[in-house]
Amino acid sequence: MPEQIGFVGLGIMGRPMVRNLMKAGYSVTVYDIVADAVEELASEGATPATSSDEVASKTDTIITMLPDSADSERAILGEGGVLAGSKKGSIIIDMSSIAPSMSQKIFQECASEGVEMLDAPVSGGEPGAINATLAIMVGGKQEIFDKCYDLLSVMGSNVVLTGDIGAGNITKLANQIIVAANIEALSEAMVLAQKAGVDPERVFNAIRGGLAGSTVMEAKAPMMLDRNFKAGFRIRLHQKDLRNVLQTAQELNVPLPVTALLQQMLGSLVNDGEQDLDHSAILHFLEKLAHVEVKKGS
Repeated sequence: MPEQIGFVGLGIMGRPMVRNLMKAGYSVTVYDIVADAVEELASEGATPATSSDEVASKTDTIITMLPDSADSERAILGEGGVLAGSKKGSIIIDMSSIAPSMSQKIFQECASEGVEMLDAPVSGGEPGAINATLAIMVGGKQEIFDKCYDLLSVMGSNVVLTGDIGAGNITKLANQIIVAANIEALSEAMVLAQKAGVDPERVFNAIRGGLAGSTVMEAKAPMMLDRNFKAGFRIRLHQKDLRNVLQTAQELNVPLPVTALLQQMLGSLVNDGEQDLDHSAILHFLEKLAHVEVKKGS
């Protein structure tokens, strides 16, 4: 009999993650507040549920994939939430990118009910979710991590335990600082080349093999050059992540001046109505300042 897994949160990341679990032979019970998402996966073989606690009551390992701290808190600890339907010994894996302090709060509530938990945020965006190549950063007990390693490996190609509960989300916040800074620096470079009359595509091809080359550049430069800002990871979600970075940094008394500036840039793009574009659209902020549009063949 296939292992029974619960999954709550069927958004841009959750749906392909569920598909990969089913492809690997898991039986998955799913729920989302958007009924269409549940129906879509049910038509592909998932078992539909009508609430988070129903998912938990039918499974022993429940994955949550939600937008932000308040969503995870509500879906897991709220009325009709995952914890309400969980049994002693159940494992909740929250793969949402949230504030580390919230992960720790949820863990304490779960522990008081005899329920185990991992925080396991991911990096890789929609392409990584579709291709099962996500980087999964995990916080929690070693023995629970070991128990869930094979399951997590179905969704990601790099699964690492980084420390106790909350460490997964600290690692994700560190990742998001670097990604945002990379995209912003790439945007500045592309805008400079364009303004100077040098083909940005040729600049990209010239520097990609050197020290400036990065996974971020390989993923985002082609999108910028094609003017393709279809969301793999939305600006509003990156803004949320940097908000959690700055909140955590404030709690720890850690100055992060560049991250604060990046957060302001993302806020400006949200104000311009670009919140649902891919975060490669950070380019637009720099283009507006320079009154130029990056394009191939300059």
